[in-house]
Amino acid sequence: MKRRIVIAAVAAAVLVGGGTATAVAFGDDDDRDREVRSSVAGDGAARVSVQDAVAAALKAVPGTVTGAELDDEDGGLVWEVDVYGSDKAWHDVTVDAGNGKVLDEHTDDDGDDRDRHAPRSAAVSLDSAAGTALRTAPGTVTSVDLDGDRDDRGATHWEVEVRGKDGKEHELDVDARTGKVTADRSDDDGHDGSDDKRSDRHDDRDGDDD
Repeated sequence: MKRRIVIAAVAAAVLVGGGTATAVAFGDDDDRDREVRSSVAGDGAARVSVQDAVAAALKAVPGTVTGAELDDEDGGLVWEVDVYGSDKAWHDVTVDAGNGKVLDEHTDDDGDDRDRHAPRSAAVSLDSAAGTALRTAPGTVTSVDLDGDRDDRGATHWEVEVRGKDGKEHELDVDARTGKVTADRSDDDGHDGSDDKRSDRHDDRDGDDD
């Protein structure tokens, strides 16, 4: 309704004044253009670490980061960061993998009840989990995710994917309480490292599915 009023007002001004008016685009949130343009091609190498991407995301949206993934978005390499904001809403933040700039930020309002829950607390931060994983499997972190499933001790863990210097894809579990690596799976163990973990996060962010 407001959009129609604004357009009508602009049209009236043109008719009354007999002049020209500057075109202004007004759109609803659902129709806004979310296209991002990374400074790095999708098949290129990230120049921004996961830690720096997380810092940029938190500067844009204060809160708690529960996951970050290196992804090809519209042909550009970006970090997709999941943030549970201080406003008690989930946010998707897209960070340029080349220069660390925030390219897009929007509230994740897909209506799934799992996104209404606050993330479970973790004594070990994402940064620390990534660092631990890199000490175990040197290379480049491509994904970090706080797994909502608890083990027999009631602890959660970080799932960290690393593209190793040895050419292998490693998937490590880092205890979110102690910071110790509890599992290290490489592509030699039958895991090809190609799973889309961001999709998994949005399908079961809190592990509450029956």
